Amino acid sequence: MGAEEVPSVPFSSNAMDNADYSDTELVHAVRKALASVQNGDTDDYSQLKTVMCYKDYSDFDAVAQLETVLRILSVSVACIDGVHHEDLLRTIFGMSLWFQEPNVMDASVDLIISLAATSGKYLDRCLNMLISNFKQPTFKHEVSQSQLVKKKQEVLPRVHVALHKISYLIPLAPSKLVPILVQNMPNIDKKDPSIVTYVDNLLKLENSSIGKVIGSVILMMVMARMRDWDLEIGCDDILQDDSNRGMFYMELEDAVESTMNEGDEFPVRDLKQNTSGGNVVSELLDKLMVLFFDHLEFCQNSGRLDEVFEILFQSFENYILNTYKTKFSQFLMFYACSLDPEYCGVRFASKLLDIYLSRNKPRLTRMSAVAYLASYLSRGKFVPASFVASMLKRLVDDCAEYCRTCNDDVKPEAHQVFYSGCQAILYLLCFQMRSILDIPRFQSQLTSLESILSYKLNPLMVCLPSVVSEFLKQAKAGGLFIVSESFIFDDLHESELSRAFGGFERLDTFFPFDPCLLKMSSSYISPYFNFWLMEKTTYEEDDDDELCDEVIVNGDAECEEDDDDDVELDSEMNMSVTPKHSFMRETERLLKMPSRIRPSTSPPESFLI
Repeated sequence: MGAEEVPSVPFSSNAMDNADYSDTELVHAVRKALASVQNGDTDDYSQLKTVMCYKDYSDFDAVAQLETVLRILSVSVACIDGVHHEDLLRTIFGMSLWFQEPNVMDASVDLIISLAATSGKYLDRCLNMLISNFKQPTFKHEVSQSQLVKKKQEVLPRVHVALHKISYLIPLAPSKLVPILVQNMPNIDKKDPSIVTYVDNLLKLENSSIGKVIGSVILMMVMARMRDWDLEIGCDDILQDDSNRGMFYMELEDAVESTMNEGDEFPVRDLKQNTSGGNVVSELLDKLMVLFFDHLEFCQNSGRLDEVFEILFQSFENYILNTYKTKFSQFLMFYACSLDPEYCGVRFASKLLDIYLSRNKPRLTRMSAVAYLASYLSRGKFVPASFVASMLKRLVDDCAEYCRTCNDDVKPEAHQVFYSGCQAILYLLCFQMRSILDIPRFQSQLTSLESILSYKLNPLMVCLPSVVSEFLKQAKAGGLFIVSESFIFDDLHESELSRAFGGFERLDTFFPFDPCLLKMSSSYISPYFNFWLMEKTTYEEDDDDELCDEVIVNGDAECEEDDDDDVELDSEMNMSVTPKHSFMRETERLLKMPSRIRPSTSPPESFLI
């Protein structure tokens, strides 16, 4: 006895609504419409495409027809021909789940999974359709925040489930995802806010079974894009400080201007509101940073942070280390280290030091590495003093060895790496000298520093003047060594040595872990961050009169009484960096002044540290 013949039902939208037709009859009607194209009869097929292209989701009947067709197609993928049904396939792969009702979403996802599993010929297009739904589309009508959150909760989990089902059915699918993820990354030039949703879902993929295959690529891709967005925020987008002020004073003045109360978080300066779009980028980057911070916390809680850190450092070395003056993206590394100081914190510093000490690395890479090292060790509240001392000893030993073995060439350009190492030592000691001098064993490791600084290469004449000045003041107050006349220089900032470098600004001004200016990101960083305001210097307890004895760079060593305590600059580029008041006393004086006349852009040079 043969199989029962299925009655022939012509495809139409009415047939989809007719309750008298069985599911089998409807499947037969759809398959017949697909097959009819090859015979030149396109009427039923055109009706099928009309149902698929209908986008009025307020029409209940139309939505029901679409769901029915999608479910039938998902069990009829063998009848779909890549040539004759290309227009139908374009419609399927062009669908956005964001505009569909949940039941239609389910039917669409089932169809995509079925197409992906059919001989693999539609795999790339299926993956691309799913990944494109990681991006939040532009809605024609205004959508409330609550509606948007609800829609995300409906769409994104379904996309992830579909990707994992496809990866289970086709083990090679995850490796196919990489170019698709790159292709769908929102364009940086358009400042597309969908980048936040997209990156959020990339990080979810990284933490899934798919991440075991392509997780490292995802992390590198995200860090590279964040670096790009970081560079989009130009210097003009950040509130600029007077170039004549010392770097330590700049941070102190932020605290003065913010009038902090006890228990307040350290203030973070706003990025400028401007018409160039820089502020839009900074807000988006801030959100991306927070997403990444949360991801790192999740990795820490799940015991994956040490594994993720190695990938992060590789990305950091590839995309950030040699990028000139990134402002924010490097804090991803800082935060990872703060979550696991014993492993990540130690590894980060050790790797940076190894790069600096490696004679096989490019000169600029070594200079950047030691700048990062000094800034990290200075700013990381979680870094133990004993570890700082050990890193400092290795830097001092390397510089001392360089002095013993270098040639007679005194041209600064021949010794840039050496000068970078010296500046790193001085900068680090500006933050850590008091804790180092409190332990005789640590202090004894710095015995060769004086000979390094008095060597014929004159590192104090090349390093940043504000760093040199602060270091010398603390060295004198703490008794690190005798600050002799050989350490007092005229015209330090504009010395011939300093001017000799074509690109020496990289050494002069790059301190990568200066306070983060992104508001939300700063709330994550601040608990683990050493602000200059909170540092205890070796001269902190000195009286005002004793401070007049401090070392003066580019000035007279005598303390002159002046009603305003001002020191005139010889020129715009020269500076005096000798304070005649303690910070707290000057802070109180400034805070008592009316806000309209309180100095905010060009403070007295006598207050510079």
